[in-house]
Amino acid sequence: MQRDEAKALGALAGAAAAGIAAQARDVHEGISERVFKLLGPGGAPVRTIHDGVTSGAYSASRALTGAIVKAGAGALSVRHPEDAPPVDRSTVGRLAVGALNGIFGDALRRDESVLTLKMSLRRGGADVALDAFSLAAAFPDATPRLAVFLHGLCETDDAWKLGAARHVPYGTRLQVERDYTPLYIRYNSGLHVSENGRELAQLLHQVTRSWPVEVGEIALIGHSMGGLVARSACHYDADAGWTDRVRHVFMLGTPHRGASLERAANRLGSVLARLPETRGFARPLNIRSAGIKDLRYGYLTDEDWFGHDADVYLRRSAREIPFLPTANHYFVCATLSREADAPLGRMIGDLLVLHASAWGHGRGERLRFPVDHYRHLGGANHFDLLNHPAIYEQIKGWLARERELASSSA
Repeated sequence: MQRDEAKALGALAGAAAAGIAAQARDVHEGISERVFKLLGPGGAPVRTIHDGVTSGAYSASRALTGAIVKAGAGALSVRHPEDAPPVDRSTVGRLAVGALNGIFGDALRRDESVLTLKMSLRRGGADVALDAFSLAAAFPDATPRLAVFLHGLCETDDAWKLGAARHVPYGTRLQVERDYTPLYIRYNSGLHVSENGRELAQLLHQVTRSWPVEVGEIALIGHSMGGLVARSACHYDADAGWTDRVRHVFMLGTPHRGASLERAANRLGSVLARLPETRGFARPLNIRSAGIKDLRYGYLTDEDWFGHDADVYLRRSAREIPFLPTANHYFVCATLSREADAPLGRMIGDLLVLHASAWGHGRGERLRFPVDHYRHLGGANHFDLLNHPAIYEQIKGWLARERELASSSA
């Protein structure tokens, strides 16, 4: 970890520590408010003195707590050598930074923290510049077919290597068996989905324009939030034109209809905020990033969230965005139970996304695409979708079948 990264981590820890002091203040104020209401007008003089003393005490405590933690981190950062490798040099460091960005990514970017991740094309654990020379150097084996991999919330491009000791990753197999060049994208999953969608649209525009060979076909493969980012990017590709070459969109555990866990967290925060005594507990719960809050209903566009209080519980569905007419869309879900229609499968899905949401299937609605464009992986969790032999075989089969259909109709 470099010095500036250690300082940034200390600043984040200091803000968290100060937040604990603020939470204690809110709880204290909530309880005292209830007591003074019971006392009525006769308690007004005492309340004035009480509020003045406690406000000053808690403000000082919050500032002091945050300052001590930040100062301690600053002192420790001096001990790091100036030529120390960056935190994302190691896989563990990259996973930690990815998790931080998923939870606090919007705040990190607002504060211009060095820990903020930027939308980037990755290869070999490093960013790749998008000019023609850099792309040719990084991809000497470039093919006309691109498989673009988009990770989910709190993940990085390393997520696609999950279980690599047991199973060969999708990208490697697609390159060998189907002649696709895998492109791994890393992004700040704490930002709004629409912000990442817009940045992905720009990135793919630059990639397709500077790719070493003419791009003939693009397959987008998104895990969880990555599927929403893919759809948002297709929506925001107004003039770039790369969407004309998108033939396949694979969405693995993507919460098209929202994530029930985020809705539960939002509802809990709304309930806690109603009472003065519990209002202090709502504050830390609502600190979660804009990206997490977008998962409540599967938001894809700026219009879904702009001008709305994300901390207020609302039964507000995402704006309906059409799927690409030039591409085939495939939906994959996992459930802990073997059968998707079993009560356990309907109730908890893969622990994070219900199978109906992963299939983009609302109550009383019909499937939007042919039934064989949907796949259920039973006895699996949300992260098994990142690297599972059965899912790869299904992806490969879908790609092969579509090529056969294309060749037979030519």
